Amino acid sequence: MESTPSILFFLVFVVIVNVISLVSSSDAAPLIEINVWPKPISVSWSGPAAIAVPLSPSFRVLNPYSEHPYLCAAAARYTRLLLLERYRPLRPPHLNLSSSAPPLSSLALSVVDPSAPLRHGVDESYTLSITANGSSSVAELSAATPWGAMRGLETLSQLAWGNPPAVAAGIRIEDRPLFPHRGLLLDTSRNFYPVRDILRTIRAMSHNKLNVFHWHITDSQSFPLLLPSAPQLALRGSYGPDMRYTPADVRRVVRYAMNRGIRVIPEIDAPGHTASWAEAYPEIVTCANKFWSPPDGPALAAEPGTGQLNPLEPETYEVVRDVLRGVASLFPDPFLHAGADEVNPACWEQDPAIRRFLAGGGTHDQLLGMFVNATRPFIVSALNRTVVYWEDVLLGSTVKVVSPGLLPPETTVLQTWNNGPNNTKRLTAAGYRVIVSSSDFYYLDCGFGGWVGNDSRYDRQTGDEPGRPFNYAGGDGGSWCAPFKSWQRVYDYDITHGLSAAEAELVLGGEVALWSEQADGAVMDGRLWPRAAAMAEALWSGNRDGDGRKRYAEATDRLHEWRQRMVRRGIAAEPIQPLWCVMHPSMCNMVQ
Repeated sequence: MESTPSILFFLVFVVIVNVISLVSSSDAAPLIEINVWPKPISVSWSGPAAIAVPLSPSFRVLNPYSEHPYLCAAAARYTRLLLLERYRPLRPPHLNLSSSAPPLSSLALSVVDPSAPLRHGVDESYTLSITANGSSSVAELSAATPWGAMRGLETLSQLAWGNPPAVAAGIRIEDRPLFPHRGLLLDTSRNFYPVRDILRTIRAMSHNKLNVFHWHITDSQSFPLLLPSAPQLALRGSYGPDMRYTPADVRRVVRYAMNRGIRVIPEIDAPGHTASWAEAYPEIVTCANKFWSPPDGPALAAEPGTGQLNPLEPETYEVVRDVLRGVASLFPDPFLHAGADEVNPACWEQDPAIRRFLAGGGTHDQLLGMFVNATRPFIVSALNRTVVYWEDVLLGSTVKVVSPGLLPPETTVLQTWNNGPNNTKRLTAAGYRVIVSSSDFYYLDCGFGGWVGNDSRYDRQTGDEPGRPFNYAGGDGGSWCAPFKSWQRVYDYDITHGLSAAEAELVLGGEVALWSEQADGAVMDGRLWPRAAAMAEALWSGNRDGDGRKRYAEATDRLHEWRQRMVRRGIAAEPIQPLWCVMHPSMCNMVQ
């Protein structure tokens, strides 16, 4: 027996979540909360009541740009998602299914500049409108570029729900990001991540409208990138044959990311964090394979293992150029991250030639300047890349470049991770473009305890050593950047805090970072999501409402719902509260 229209409406009504909340009277334009994450910049409604229309089983995206492979792939992908996802939310909606408007059969797509390349600063704005009356239901998506169109397609996918699916109608969304750089850093050296885990992360990024995958691909612990220009680094420095990234793997990741409007920025950290290079080229690495924290002297590295490139060894630059040339051939993005953080003076001092250099009046700062001066021009001129460094290259506490002329702001971007807003202020005041990754807010590996072994501080049964908190009240449990950064901590960070208008203009955006001493593919989803989603909204549309107040309270229920949908999409995001809380609004708040 076929269902009557009234029965169909009831079935749709009971399975739809409270993705939209009606809070106005019927004789005025409705004020409706939609569960789109990140929250759009502007949402307006055309009628006095909120409605939804069914999605036609033959729904399709009308894409006139068949020559654009990435946009074609996105159109096909979102068509499948709209028809097959059939998301069942947690609470019933305040939304009426139209009994007169026909099903939505298509989305008309238009792009102003179809040839715009995916690079920093590309226009990601879009306008999405869905109208419905007694004779037609029409959806239109207009965007400045294909990459903006992908953001609009994601928004449309989040406006649909139910089984059979329906979509909000009478709605117009005008949207664009506040910051052009919205990234996620993944460290694949400490522990190895199979390609499938990286692809899943990139897919989750696209759902959250993040647009930069910062691939911290090598470090002291391993060199998993197999470069034809320097193959021995991976053949000897990786964890094994099944824990390497081949050129085909890299091309797959880059292509997958491009299909989702995400740039891939590679990082080859040097001259510090290069112990793994010694497996293939021991002659260019100082203090390699030594115990990282000798009892009779200063530490040789920030963590195990030890090793830094030797700026006085001519072969160092031959190997570095081979590496950088190979990386540039695999990664097309105009940005290339060259690291330069946490250079350790004691490690360099293990080398006899460097000790003679220092005894003759040379300095550690000069050694770093020598390395930067020999490698940076190659990146900028020969490889035609904008070089990104960690802030240490200019603000390092023990070793830094003391001549700013070696780091021209025109072709240099600095990424900050220390000292919160203070270092962002110092760098922008000096005229540098900045990517913010403050460990106080954006480090997602913090708060999981220490990972070095044989630590007797954990063996305290009743209390810590007096005056030295560790396991008990006030202790960090061995995590240098404790406590754990909750989603609210991530969400509430104002990355331009304390900056002048001119300085704020130099902040490109931010990146959450997952360093992998205690993470791999088995736990990565929970470590990343939904905390990375919190940053995604803050950088897309801000963390404040129209009156300038922080909106973390309003965001809680939406993030509950978004986390639930991410899980349905195959992303094992952590819960942020018991489900009881979203079903009893405001009851789990600190104050009502």
